[in-house]
Amino acid sequence: MKLRERVTKFFFPDPNSKLWILILPYITILVFVLASVFGGIHTWEYTNSPKFCGTTCHTMPPQNTVYKESPHSNVTCEECHIGRASFMDQAIRKTQGIKETYYEIFKLYEYPIRAKALRPSLDTCEKCHRPETFSDDSLRRIFHFEDDRENTASSIYLIMKTGGGDAREGNARGIHWHITSKVMYYSDDELSQTIPYVRVYNDDGTYTEYTDIESGFDPSTIEESQLKPMDCVTCHNRVTHSFETPAASVDASMAGGLIDPSIPLIHAKAVGVLSVQYGSRDEAMKAIADIEEDYKRNLFDYYSQNGEKIQNAVAEIQAIYDRTVFHEQKIDWTTYPNNLGHMDAPGCFRCHDGKHLNENEEAVRLECNVCHAVPVVAEADDFVTNIEISNGPEPETHLNPNWISMHNQVIGPSCSNCHDTSDPGGTSNTSFCSNSACHGNVFTYAGFDAPALREIIKDQLPPPEPALEVPTLMGDPTYENYIGMLFTIKCTGCHAEGDAAPEGLDLSTYRSSMNGSDNGPVIFPGDSPNSLMIIIQSEDHFANLSDEELQNVIDWIDAGAPEK
Repeated sequence: MKLRERVTKFFFPDPNSKLWILILPYITILVFVLASVFGGIHTWEYTNSPKFCGTTCHTMPPQNTVYKESPHSNVTCEECHIGRASFMDQAIRKTQGIKETYYEIFKLYEYPIRAKALRPSLDTCEKCHRPETFSDDSLRRIFHFEDDRENTASSIYLIMKTGGGDAREGNARGIHWHITSKVMYYSDDELSQTIPYVRVYNDDGTYTEYTDIESGFDPSTIEESQLKPMDCVTCHNRVTHSFETPAASVDASMAGGLIDPSIPLIHAKAVGVLSVQYGSRDEAMKAIADIEEDYKRNLFDYYSQNGEKIQNAVAEIQAIYDRTVFHEQKIDWTTYPNNLGHMDAPGCFRCHDGKHLNENEEAVRLECNVCHAVPVVAEADDFVTNIEISNGPEPETHLNPNWISMHNQVIGPSCSNCHDTSDPGGTSNTSFCSNSACHGNVFTYAGFDAPALREIIKDQLPPPEPALEVPTLMGDPTYENYIGMLFTIKCTGCHAEGDAAPEGLDLSTYRSSMNGSDNGPVIFPGDSPNSLMIIIQSEDHFANLSDEELQNVIDWIDAGAPEK
């Protein structure tokens, strides 16, 4: 009997056949359908799994290696690369894989692999993370070790202004303002590392344009279709697949104890050997292993008692290499710029570089404390670290959008009213103005010294501050012989005429001082205990008078606050 006849007889048996023969075809069909359904579901889920995505294709081992150590290691690949959606939407989106499979089979791809068909963050990131949700500031600690013999340790503390909120409700702030507000940009390179043009929209639909004045870019040449919306991955582009620099990798391993910081010179040796471009992995492993031989030759006394520490360090350095360098796929820590930050890649400075100006020659703000507090450096033996969080008023000069690019040219006596200004521009960390996290770094991607910007700033510099000194009080205090000069030196950096004056309090003239603030008088002649000025100055304030100066103001008020 032919196969076709047998199949026909199986599915269409004689009506007089036994019962089990009659129902067997239906059972067979049911089993086949169930196997197809559940097999299809399993196949679908498997092709969406990290195991399939990370190991089936030989181009993916680098991405899979860093993925497993990332904050998203419990998030499946399709949630980011396809997006959370209905089955039909996901199936349609996944047809992109047909093209990728074709390129894979016929070897049409080029190394390094670069993703070019990612879903927008609205379909991916924002299915879990909601930028509109208000987020408090967060503390970040960055570990650092020097290249000296002792591997001197320090930490940089940053208060990150994570932000959030909703622009429509007027409470958008901080870093996530960029997402809850509409910002468009133009980039002329594949990795969006150069952004010569930025457009920031206002609530009424109008917008402000910022152009990199060094780029020679003409905004009139832009076509609307060339503009890209700023979204999560504009900054968080490597959050799951980040290949860290040698310095960052070694610092992290030393901070975690995987490389013992007590090993002399280990930081310099580790960063040095990892920074070399090797022809093969075997060559790299041998060069790293030679670190142990170097200690045997040059620090044998130390090695003889601490050989195991050095061997463990060598093993960890080799592990760092294996998770940051992949020769076959032509990937290392330089391949994919990480836009989160501004030290190792342009990142934030693609727009916030000081030389993106609007038509009024105002820059996209570049100050450190736009996105985070001023960094605080703590040495390893510092028992207490004081982290400054400024929430108070700013002087009129600080409100200039170009302030950060000009501040080193306008430092004057009034700065010390709010900040300790000793060793200005230094790296001793002895004052606000000697911050090694600021002055001890080279900000390669910032435009502080752009020639065109320098020419513009020349015309915006405020007049030099006169070198004023609080006069020695001779006789009874009056506004004219003492108080006025004291207010000018100690108070009018903030409390001067203009919209920036806190609570509208202007202490630059006798009349305005006596008028007080928007909330009423701050000086009650003859009644210093109830004068708000004395109450505020008796507590912590941004610019506190000395005990002697405060007593002179009290005496002046109790004497009726005379002008002359």
